[in-house]
Amino acid sequence: MNFEQVEKVMPEDTFYFTILRNPVSQMESSFSYYKQYEPFKSAKNLEDFLNNSKIFYKDTNGYISFTKNFVTFDLGFELNGSPEQSVLAWHAMDNIFDLVLITEYYDESLILLKDALCWSFYDVLSFPLNSRSNSTKKTLTLETQEKIKSWNNLDWEMYVFFNNSFWKRVETFGVERMKLEVKELQRLRTLMSEKCLDDKVDPPKIKDKSIIPSQSGIARILGYNLKDGLSKNDELICKRLVTPQHQYDTVIKNKQRNKLIPETTTL
Repeated sequence: MNFEQVEKVMPEDTFYFTILRNPVSQMESSFSYYKQYEPFKSAKNLEDFLNNSKIFYKDTNGYISFTKNFVTFDLGFELNGSPEQSVLAWHAMDNIFDLVLITEYYDESLILLKDALCWSFYDVLSFPLNSRSNSTKKTLTLETQEKIKSWNNLDWEMYVFFNNSFWKRVETFGVERMKLEVKELQRLRTLMSEKCLDDKVDPPKIKDKSIIPSQSGIARILGYNLKDGLSKNDELICKRLVTPQHQYDTVIKNKQRNKLIPETTTL
């Protein structure tokens, strides 16, 4: 992200937020998702890559940003930077972003976002998307987890820093208040799930081909089937909640290009 370029097109009062994921689970997922690309392609498994990173990891590989310090690079910083540079990156992020969410505490993150933007529960209500089948997930040993932290040292240190600041923000918000609001958000999600969802299935079993999630590598990304008999308005709302990222990207890009897009509604 080039923040200077972003500032040129965004209003001065823009609310900036981002989300961080634990680099350990991030790399396990990335290896599965980008296995068809170098430098992961030549490795037998994730442990093989970590143990022989000097062989596999080369600056000439087009996808190196997905294999080391993924988040640091994605946020516009040097993925092979020094620890001193990483500290400067954290402080830059602290100044740029009004809120940094944490994937592992997604519901708590949504509550903080709702509060910061004066939104309602329905504005942050969502279903889990881009979930992999358990058959493509791998349990990592403690040794492998430590190797990932070392390999992604900038991402790990950034995650620890913002995880700590996240919980300080929760304390300011109110721990008991947070528990109550998370419980309410989960209650509404359960109600909406019962209303909308038939089941969560492998891609070939998804009836509506327009909401099949994109597949990559050895990962198998699951999707949803909606219940039959929904009213037109309910079907529209439910479909919006299960539409994968790539399809939404297309809708947004078309809107930016002033192309005709399907009629939508708000929750």
